[in-house]
Amino acid sequence: MPLDLVFKNVRLVGREAPCDLGVADGRIVAIESRIAADAPVEDLGGRLAVAGFVETHIHLDKSCILDRCRSEQGTLAEAIAQVAAAKRDFTEDDVYTRAKRTLEKAILQGTTRMRTHVEVDPRIGLTSFRAIRRLKRDYAYAIDLDVCVFPQEGLLNDPGAEELLVQCCEEGADTIGGCPYTDADPHGQIARIFAIAKRYDLDVDFHLDFDLDPTWTHLDEVCRQTDRFGWGGRVAIGHVTKLSAMPEAARAAAARKLADAGVALTVLPATDLFLMGRGHDHDVPRGVTPAHRLAAQGVTCSIATNNVLNPFTPFGDCSMVRIANLYANVAQLGRAAELETCLDLITAAPARLMNLADYGIAVGNPADLVVLDAQDPAGAIAELAVPLAGWKRGRRTFSRAPAVLHRECVPAG
Repeated sequence: MPLDLVFKNVRLVGREAPCDLGVADGRIVAIESRIAADAPVEDLGGRLAVAGFVETHIHLDKSCILDRCRSEQGTLAEAIAQVAAAKRDFTEDDVYTRAKRTLEKAILQGTTRMRTHVEVDPRIGLTSFRAIRRLKRDYAYAIDLDVCVFPQEGLLNDPGAEELLVQCCEEGADTIGGCPYTDADPHGQIARIFAIAKRYDLDVDFHLDFDLDPTWTHLDEVCRQTDRFGWGGRVAIGHVTKLSAMPEAARAAAARKLADAGVALTVLPATDLFLMGRGHDHDVPRGVTPAHRLAAQGVTCSIATNNVLNPFTPFGDCSMVRIANLYANVAQLGRAAELETCLDLITAAPARLMNLADYGIAVGNPADLVVLDAQDPAGAIAELAVPLAGWKRGRRTFSRAPAVLHRECVPAG
């Protein structure tokens, strides 16, 4: 088969020696020690390549609004209230412009697949949803965007919210989510979200258990409804900071429930560190659930960004490598195998969470490739490796030159 492009001297996760990749019609058609072909060549110089980072939980619609909000207490309640007030003035073009800024950062940082949560309620209506749908279309050349609609401020206690969610599903939402802890009837919300998901055959992704009180949880109800609807493998939960406050035995029991029900978990280190533990004046808890431990117990896990430049997280550059490195610091992971797990939590593991059957550098898959300035997976996380270039379906989407040290010329003698 004639090739359109050959990547030479590529290092892949799980493969000891560099190899070559052959691409035709936007797909990988060969992975061999050496490929000789009459085709354009990209020599990657023995650097590590992945199929791009997979961002499972981000809020493009409410990114970049720090100039419109106050963050004086730094609490979850304050963040929700501040964004609720700000979004009343959102317009479709405003959401598009801010989300575009954030999405372009993510692409330049090597993200090729993304699930963005989008707020839908009677205050914002379908404004943000329609802006993000435009963004999905306009940036399809560089990133696959999964749009998850959800009610941030409640569902059963917010008349009109359910009708708007259903309208989004009619107009092509990819996933539906929920936020039970803001509802007057959390279990009722969970049941309604599953019913809508069943009606439209959509995966489900909940914001869940976002506090540090281990004495109660909505996790059990999500698992119960997952079993009831036969939705195992199609449900994810984000934050779940409660798990970080549980003794190991209780957390292990919760992990077994999640694994048995087929409910996946996304941990959001930057936001959880910023918002949790505000009531402590010493021994402040991290509030970051140990995703690697739950993954070792059979739970599909990922780590992700959540918010960028808003009251939930007043910083961020959309670098998944930085998030993975932050998580490694918080979780006190330093051995090579542990750092490799951190890379997995932003690549292959979140691809499983999102049921991406065509993700990965393998023959037959799309030629999605991101080259890191690193030689191995552990080094990529430990040294915050910079993404140098990316291709989506065999087409280059971004590039940056490696840093060069310019030595001062000192005259001889």
